Amino acid sequence: TEARVLFLKEIDTAPNAAAKANAQRSMAMSWAFDSNCAKTVEYEQQVMAYWVTREKEEPANAFYQQGEMANEAARVCIDSGDLDTAQKWYRKGTELGLKEPGISADRKALWAFRLAHAEARLAARRGNRAEAEKQVAAAKAALDSMTELRKQQEPFLPYLTGYVALYLGDTKTAIADLEKANQNDAFIQCLLGMAWEKQGDAAKAKEYYRKAAQVNGHNPPAAFAKPFTRRKL
Repeated sequence: TEARVLFLKEIDTAPNAAAKANAQRSMAMSWAFDSNCAKTVEYEQQVMAYWVTREKEEPANAFYQQGEMANEAARVCIDSGDLDTAQKWYRKGTELGLKEPGISADRKALWAFRLAHAEARLAARRGNRAEAEKQVAAAKAALDSMTELRKQQEPFLPYLTGYVALYLGDTKTAIADLEKANQNDAFIQCLLGMAWEKQGDAAKAKEYYRKAAQVNGHNPPAAFAKPFTRRKL
């Protein structure tokens, strides 16, 4: 709450449109720490509006950034439990990202991977095993089609399969897969804590929650981890 007063001042006194958009993005993420999907979307849309003004000057980056901001809002919404809004913005993000002029095959595959990744997680949260498995397969296919971006994106696959397994009740697979994901990601640490807690190992769960509680970022993983681990610990 105190930070938002400062972010608002930064927005109001920004020396140019780019600086204002950066401050609006910071404001969007501050609402994420309160699991406020609607306010996060509101400010992310303002950032997207800035990138619309950059379409002529830097079309490739402008459309990519619009897609990124839509996905960032969607990520906050799924973590906040607003699955329908998350799905809307994940799809919108893909639509915007694919408008990039002269988009490369790798970049197309990246957007396909991200959307399938999101749709699988949403399906798992809704308890729809068949759809989740279908989307996991689509994500794997998109990843396999990448060349230059494949190595960079590979760590997100065990994050996906672990997440899906966790929400579909297979905690053993969830732990095995999540341990192959980025171990420095506070969100992954929270998922591992959740999986161990469901396995009945409270000590192991707390070990991961304590790790996640140390995060200091201003981003979706931190926005989820800080309040979540505060409740757990």
